[in-house]
Amino acid sequence: MNILVTGGAGFIGRWVVKRLLDDNHLVWVIDDLSNGRRENLMEFEQHPNFKGLTAGDIKDQSLLADLFTNNFAVCYHLGASINVQDSIDEPETTFANDVIGTFNLLEQCRKHNVKLVFMSTCMVYERAYDDKGISEENAVKPASPYAGAKLAAENMVLSYYYAYDLPVAVIRPFNTYGPFQKTGGEGGVVAIFIKNKLAGKDLSIYGDGTQTRDLLYVEDCARFVVETGYSDSANGEVINAGLGKDVSINELAKMIVQDESRMKHVEHIHPQSEIPKLLCNYSKAKQLLDWEPTYSLEAGIRETEKWIASTNLI
Repeated sequence: MNILVTGGAGFIGRWVVKRLLDDNHLVWVIDDLSNGRRENLMEFEQHPNFKGLTAGDIKDQSLLADLFTNNFAVCYHLGASINVQDSIDEPETTFANDVIGTFNLLEQCRKHNVKLVFMSTCMVYERAYDDKGISEENAVKPASPYAGAKLAAENMVLSYYYAYDLPVAVIRPFNTYGPFQKTGGEGGVVAIFIKNKLAGKDLSIYGDGTQTRDLLYVEDCARFVVETGYSDSANGEVINAGLGKDVSINELAKMIVQDESRMKHVEHIHPQSEIPKLLCNYSKAKQLLDWEPTYSLEAGIRETEKWIASTNLI
């Protein structure tokens, strides 16, 4: 198939591109490089099925119109403003990228009858209240403009399924980590903790560290994303993916650094946007896609640490 990946130079996008190339598809990428990096795609540049990176913005309608002349079968839409704290400080950018950009893609997909897989986030949910975890039926709570923009875009995506019979799917992966994730301020907690451990620095934990996260290894996440695009049974659906186990940030820090004297609690920048308990119920993904995670948290951390220790890219 001819496939477009928005945000394909980003952390998860890079793994989605790899998986699609491994499955023998022709892959185009558009990314404005505000968060993604050309280096993430360097190893694919000589791949005969990699059709190149367009360094451009999904808010540019004429650019999208040109791209969509390539007869795509599926558009995996991962391009977004992803930083929760930035969205609180500067909501307009997040709204424009995540809502208006998604609308522009929907219009192109409608004109050319292209399936759209929309990458949303677990951050749209209210907290988990028990150990059954958060299913797609759980209440949502847009505690940041990032979550609000994702919910707005989700609703637009689903409206095209109902109004135009366009094949779409909304996916809500839980906190994803692994190789190629940034280790700076906009990176994920696992990458930041490992980088600081290797650099001999303390691990800073926002608040009291009792907040929990369900951490999904990136190769499991990419397989989930790709399989959603392949599956007709995913059309019109909202689907979660996660490990199905949560860990407190305190426990995570101990797993990584194994020295509690290097764990430091700091004041939370935006405590109002914190979700106290995130735990994924992925039974719908298992039922519809026959998907489940294969990497344990321990194995995923080992792979991530190996990669961070071996690279000077970050």
